[in-house]
Amino acid sequence: MEKLRENLRNFAKEREWLQFHSPKNLAMALCVEAAEIIEIFQWLTREQSFNLDESGREHLAEEIGDVMIYLTNLADKFGIDPLEAAHAKMIKNAKKYPVDKAKGLARKYNEL
Repeated sequence: MEKLRENLRNFAKEREWLQFHSPKNLAMALCVEAAEIIEIFQWLTREQSFNLDESGREHLAEEIGDVMIYLTNLADKFGIDPLEAAHAKMIKNAKKYPVDKAKGLARKYNEL
């Protein structure tokens, strides 16, 4: 993770792009790239969404890469390690969604 952050900082610095990397701009770019993932699946059936062809998989990988880049840049602005944040969130989610109450259900924690 640290190597990725370092590479992204250098990439932006070499191009003098850090001036554009405000938290607001990074959050907006992250949403745009996430929407591009949605676009890949937009008109597919559930079954089709599990069976992308090679071109579709390559496109998905590129968009996931873009999301990861913007998410990493945004987290870096605040000194947040995305992997640590994800692990901490999973611990919270385990408490909010105990197996015995949430298993097989697609409900919010306050509806369990």
